[in-house]
Amino acid sequence: MNAQFQFKSAIERIKANIRDVPDFPKPGILFRDITPILANGQLFRLAVTIFAERYQRKSIDKVVAIDARGFIFGAALAHFLGVGLVLVRKKGKLPSNSYSADYDLEYGSATVEMHKDAIRPGERVVIIDDLLATGGTAMAASNLVQKCGGEIVEIAFLVELAALKGREKLQSFPIFSAIIY
Repeated sequence: MNAQFQFKSAIERIKANIRDVPDFPKPGILFRDITPILANGQLFRLAVTIFAERYQRKSIDKVVAIDARGFIFGAALAHFLGVGLVLVRKKGKLPSNSYSADYDLEYGSATVEMHKDAIRPGERVVIIDDLLATGGTAMAASNLVQKCGGEIVEIAFLVELAALKGREKLQSFPIFSAIIY
């Protein structure tokens, strides 16, 4: 990594390019759209670099990425760190023996799964997703990591929507959010 990496400058550039979409996916919701960051190579690299700088010296064994946008950042981070990538997928999407965890949504519930052999006991992992809202999906992913015996070093997000209080649900884990609204 570049010793001159400027964290605050990177955050400002990324935040300036997050698009606000009012009334999506339903009236009254202000959607924070990260696709402009993904579409711009320099901004995407900056976003990945924020995570890479944070975890490159923390002896991470695996990156656990949450379906679906977490896969984008998780794959890039795992590649940079030279470690394995573990997928937390929606129910029914994994081909082998899996653990599952249910979580609540504002309009119902859902289930995510992770292969039982994806993490060995004692492996140090970082869980990553694009956005922290209510914290349900990240909590479910944390439960899956713990079922495998993994040690959660931190749960990381590019964006956190503080008003939705997801951090409270995850309070027993270290949390990193690059951008907090």
